[in-house]
Amino acid sequence: MRFEYVAATVLLALAPATAWAQPSSADAQLKAIYDAEWKWRQKEFAQITDGLRSKPTDHFPAVAPADWARRRTYWSTVLDRIARIPATQLSPEERLNVAVLKESLRAEVANIDFRTYEAPLNSDSYFWGEVKPYAPLETADDYRRYIGRLKDVPRWFDQNIANMRAGLKRGFTPPRVSLAGRDATIAAFTTAGADNPLAEPFKTMPASIPASQQASLRAEGLDAVDTAAAPAYAKLLVFYRGTYLPGTRTTVSAAALPDGESFYKSQIREYTTLELTPEAIHQIGLKEVSRIDADMKATIATTGFKGSFADFLAFLRSDPQFYARTPDELLGFSAYVAKRMDGRLKDVFTTLPRYRFTIQPVPDAIAPVYTSGRGGLSACLMNTYDLKSRPLYNIVALTLHECVPGHSHQAAMALEAPSRPAFRRQTYFSGYGEGWGLYSEWLGTKLGMYRTPYEEFGRETFEMWRAARLVIDTGIHAMGWSREQAIDYLAGHTALAKLDVEIEVDRYISWPGQALSYKLGEMKMRELRAKAEAELGDHFDQRRFHDALLNMGSVPLPAMEAEMIKWIAVEKSR
Repeated sequence: MRFEYVAATVLLALAPATAWAQPSSADAQLKAIYDAEWKWRQKEFAQITDGLRSKPTDHFPAVAPADWARRRTYWSTVLDRIARIPATQLSPEERLNVAVLKESLRAEVANIDFRTYEAPLNSDSYFWGEVKPYAPLETADDYRRYIGRLKDVPRWFDQNIANMRAGLKRGFTPPRVSLAGRDATIAAFTTAGADNPLAEPFKTMPASIPASQQASLRAEGLDAVDTAAAPAYAKLLVFYRGTYLPGTRTTVSAAALPDGESFYKSQIREYTTLELTPEAIHQIGLKEVSRIDADMKATIATTGFKGSFADFLAFLRSDPQFYARTPDELLGFSAYVAKRMDGRLKDVFTTLPRYRFTIQPVPDAIAPVYTSGRGGLSACLMNTYDLKSRPLYNIVALTLHECVPGHSHQAAMALEAPSRPAFRRQTYFSGYGEGWGLYSEWLGTKLGMYRTPYEEFGRETFEMWRAARLVIDTGIHAMGWSREQAIDYLAGHTALAKLDVEIEVDRYISWPGQALSYKLGEMKMRELRAKAEAELGDHFDQRRFHDALLNMGSVPLPAMEAEMIKWIAVEKSR
């Protein structure tokens, strides 16, 4: 008898009877399933609900192989139950709910089957970076939960280390070349005392917490840093430097991993939610690179620059006029772009979210190996490390993508969208989310956000960067490209700084498929907008188009397309 069947039987026997009750209608049946799954998922991954958001509890999730096997069994059972609900009897909104749930759980199960938990890191993201909170702690309970997590770091790290050892044994690791220097992101957290970055939340605490309580929490927190968290980071650092990094693979392609060809195809499906082959994506990328290359050369001509494309890139990379002199100057420039965009939001949406984000520098501990920017619900991070690698002509596009109307704005819209199940508010599909980020960069051309040819060239170089990813990612993971070949290709087609080029290529090497989502998602959104403009003519209103696009929340691209085609039909009948 198969293990999955036995475990599923036990799980269902132990589950509360109310969790799997059989309501009369298809909608009610589905709702009972996803409500129970979300409650289970929150507990399983150590989350609590705080209003519309989830927050971490006082411990980290269990990540041993048995924990992942349990999750696979549970999610497989959920998928089986969903499959028995007649899809034709679901209401339109519940059909969208089921499309989201099925695709997200399908990806979860696939990753467990490939045992991706045995490589809980890549060049861009790593489990030890999840300890320090980057959103402010607001209440005494927030601090108590954080202290609990600090005390749980040794257990959590030990389980991850055990998984990494298993990955080493079977050759399932990120490429060694993509992990160079990442030990610095561990070392910064090994020191005792108030200078450890984990202690930063205790330096300035909310005035709403009484002073005596602040002192008690601060003392307990610093003790947890010194006695639990910092020693665990020190142990991880020894393992990373002495065992893990020397044992990682020297190949760069996903095809070199166990069952690598299937794994890469699974990653393509997860990040794009599309059924596309690597070869098809490669050809799409080559076509886009050619188109954008012509746009970039046309923009260069408007500057009056005399010289070759390579000469122009050298000029952009070396002229001081294009670079901030201080971190605050770069952050201020980004903030000004965001504020200028605020003034245009009335032309982009009919409804705006209440939730506000801030702009912050990428923390020093991770900035040297971090991407140029990243937007989230609470904060939009801008990398101020090595300012000579952060040209200001790129900041307009970067701010539109990461901050507003991109990811930070998008996250607030999803959070405050009406009548949506909890799991929908916090599900993220990269093709949809990153597609919107890149679409936001392009949208800036419609709103006068790019004031000079250099800022427009910065936007084009960002678009080229995402198009080149289609070529590079598939080239590396399916066509035998080397790291050097990928670096030369990206450096030769964009104005990205050398540091950014190397960091980005290492990201594609160690995170197969993720880089494909941006351009494919943006192309689908622009295709749908063009269809709406053609069919609606003078009745096309981009505000309503954007409302419809974002108000559905993060969904698989095929579901997004189906919903927007329905929206066009409704608009035509108005």
